[in-house]
Order: sequence, then structure tokens, then C-alpha cells
Amino acid sequence: MFIGVPAETAPGETRVAVTAETAKKLVAQGHTVRVQSGAGTVASVTDAAYQAAGAEITDAEGAFGCEIVLKVRSPSEAELALMKPAAVLVGMLNPFDAEGLQRLATAGLTSFALEAAPRTTRAQSMDVLSSQANIAGYKAVMMAADKYQRFFPMLMTAAGTVKAARVVILGVGVAGLQAIATAKRLGAVIEASDVRPSVKEQVESLGAKFIDVPYETAEEKEAAEGVGGYARPMPQSWLDRQKVEVAKRVALADVVISTALIPGRAAPTLITEDMVKAMKPGSVIVDIAAGKGPVNPDGGVGGNCPLSEADKTVIKHGVTLIGETNLPALVAADASSLYARNVLDFLKLVLPKEGGIKIDLEDDIVAACRMTQDGQVTKK
Repeated sequence: MFIGVPAETAPGETRVAVTAETAKKLVAQGHTVRVQSGAGTVASVTDAAYQAAGAEITDAEGAFGCEIVLKVRSPSEAELALMKPAAVLVGMLNPFDAEGLQRLATAGLTSFALEAAPRTTRAQSMDVLSSQANIAGYKAVMMAADKYQRFFPMLMTAAGTVKAARVVILGVGVAGLQAIATAKRLGAVIEASDVRPSVKEQVESLGAKFIDVPYETAEEKEAAEGVGGYARPMPQSWLDRQKVEVAKRVALADVVISTALIPGRAAPTLITEDMVKAMKPGSVIVDIAAGKGPVNPDGGVGGNCPLSEADKTVIKHGVTLIGETNLPALVAADASSLYARNVLDFLKLVLPKEGGIKIDLEDDIVAACRMTQDGQVTKK
């Protein structure tokens, strides 16, 4: 098969869907890999490295003109025009973008959105949400440490003792757990909150304290368990009690990192403006959900904090709010390496050893990731 790897053109996107490592494996399987010149440069993969792995260097038309096109982000209108009808597209295509999926269907593409892979043991090796969230959690802490004008660890010096930074993590999924681990390595004192009681042991095993909010009804406990590894919206009664507990911790925090996202829904508001006002001057909030929250009265879109601004760092009420929306792209080399391995493992399901493309809808992963085929949006 001819496999194309175009350069990403979305603003701020630095990742690439295939690295020299995975290109070499695809070539060893008998495929022809065509990489657009410069596609991996920012991710520290040179054209020479691709050529050494057996790939061909081409232009955008050559990469998009292949039978299979591997991308990080969904193609633009201009890029779609370069693709052949019936070509296979694999990438992070946003399963909740109905208009975007319709464009792919209209172009006649068979497309697979890797974010839609089920949260099962078998699908772990191709779970792009986890691989990229892991990086986001790490980078969020590093950005917070950069903006925070004090040390993270406790230091005992001849000039006196410096207290350790107090860090609060809101949302303990993959990103939150990595944020805890990274902040712990930097010497911070950490507290974490999540709607799922099952993560308490994980939080404590990483050296953080879990902010407990008791469940008073069976409905609250059932919602907290979530479905398929994802959190569900909690009853308002529990959310009200949680806000009180979290507000107390946030007011004392030096750094807050919020990671709460619900697939297909606006990110929940966890840090209100009043909570920001109560924080100490010089505190830092990293809102990983920036740009995905509810629409504000002024028409803006925040994240877990309504004061966050997508892709901007702002200071409000003396608190620095970081609203970077694509943290993995700031760690392009490792983000690309992990993503490329996810893509390679997915391709094993649709590229049989005997050659050709096989779309087995009896395979739960293939069926879940398929978004369009034969001119139709197939996502249920």
C-alpha cells in the first residue's frame, strides 16, 4: 500500500503522524511510505531520518494522493481536495464534529478517528487520548513552574526556609495523574479532586492527598463510577458540596491544574471567578480544558475556569491563567513518537499481512473508530 504522511497545517500543530521509527516498520511490512518534506522537522525528525528508514520524501500532493493518509488533525478543505475518493484517512478527527465528518464523507473518504477507540485492554496500545493526555499533564506542571515566581520544593537555606508549593489538581484522569507525578518530583505538596471514588487509591499511591466529598445518595455514587472509564455529569447536590471543599483548597493553593473534560459536552466549571479572587497574588492556574467550556455571557469560551482564554496566558485578579489548548504540541518529539506508535498499532487491524485493506466491522475497535465510508457518516 502507498501510505502518505502530510505536514500538519493547523495553527500551532507541531506533531507528525509517523516517525522514522514507525516508518521503518511500515516499509518492512512492504508498504511505500511517502512523507511530505519537512513534516517532522519540528518534532525532531528530519527528512534524512525518514529516508534512512526507507521512506520517500515528496510534496503535499504526493502525500495526500496516497491510498492511506495518516494525520494528526483532520484535513482542511484545501487538503481534502488533494485526496483521492475512497482513500483511507486515519487521525484524530474529532468524532463530535458533525460538520467535519460530513466533509470527509462528501469527499468519499473512509475515515477512522482514533479518539473513538473503546477504553478496553486490547485498545490500550492505540489509545491516543491517553498517550497525549499523559504529555499534557506533564507539560501543564512545567508551564506552571515556569510562571510561578517561587520554588516548587521546600528549601532550607542559610537565608531561611522556603516552603513547598501547594498544588491542587482538579480531574484525575490520565493528565491529572501525570500532573500529580510530575509535581511530586518537583517537590510540591499536592491535593487532588475527582468525581470518581475509584481514583482515590491512585492519587494516594502517587503521594498526593485526595479531596474527599462523601456521597449521600445512590444516584451520586452511580454517576461517580462513570461509564467506560469516563466521568459522567454529577448530580447538582454533590457538585454543590464539592465546590465548597474544592474552594477551600484552591484559596490556599499556589498552583491549580484543571483537567476535567467530558466527551461531547462542554467542560464543567470547577473554578469560579470568586474562587480566583480568593487565591493568593502570584498564584497560577493551568486550565487544560481552555476553549472547551460553556459559552460565557460575553460570548467567550473558557474552560474549567470561565476566566481562561484559549491559547492565551492572562493575569486576572492577580492570578496567572494559562489557557494553552494543545499542550502535547509543545512536546512535539515525544508526543509524535507516542502518537505514531498508536497509529501503527491501529493499522495492524486494517492492513492484513496478505496485503490490501480489510475493514472488519466485527472488530470492536475498527467499528468504533470508523467515522465515514461510501459517502456516508457511519458514526452512530
